[in-house]
Amino acid sequence: MQNSKTTQIIDIVRRIQPGSSKEIADLLPQVSYATVKRMLAKMVVDNLLEVKGTGRASRYVVSPGYLLFAPIDPEQYFKKEIDEREIIGGYNFSLIDTLETVNLFSREELDKLNALEDKFRANIATLTEAEYRKDMNRLAIDLSWKSSQIEGNTYSLLETERLLMERETAPGKTKAEAIMLLNHKDALDFILQNPD
Repeated sequence: MQNSKTTQIIDIVRRIQPGSSKEIADLLPQVSYATVKRMLAKMVVDNLLEVKGTGRASRYVVSPGYLLFAPIDPEQYFKKEIDEREIIGGYNFSLIDTLETVNLFSREELDKLNALEDKFRANIATLTEAEYRKDMNRLAIDLSWKSSQIEGNTYSLLETERLLMERETAPGKTKAEAIMLLNHKDALDFILQNPD
């Protein structure tokens, strides 16, 4: 959770980047230079900022990782006139590279995920191959149906099951809806066949 000083520093860095610690401190007159330096160091460790260069040539920029998780206030955004909004005109393909270098989860979240994975592996170790396949088919049906429903698909859960298990399309539904569900199932099958 960010405090107001951290948010102020990020706003300053976004405006002036790349910025030196002195430039940033000058724009925060109510905070001592030493405190700003400590805050900047912590923000680098927390992956909110990146530092470019060393010593006196050090400059701070907002990290790509922060941009993935930057808080957004939709109410404030839509209060602005459309000309004043910062609108991103297309997909940011550099996010793909960023995802390879950014820790998406905190240490606590990773510990929790690893514990859940260990529990899952212990649970499935007791299943027969037929029981495991049955459970994964049920997961595929539920996950495909719910994910597609979120995207506007109108297949019911029963129709989804019939499509995925018997390849029977539902009357009155579009081909695109059936393809969406089948693609979800294929993606899950790929993950199960390639767990790494």
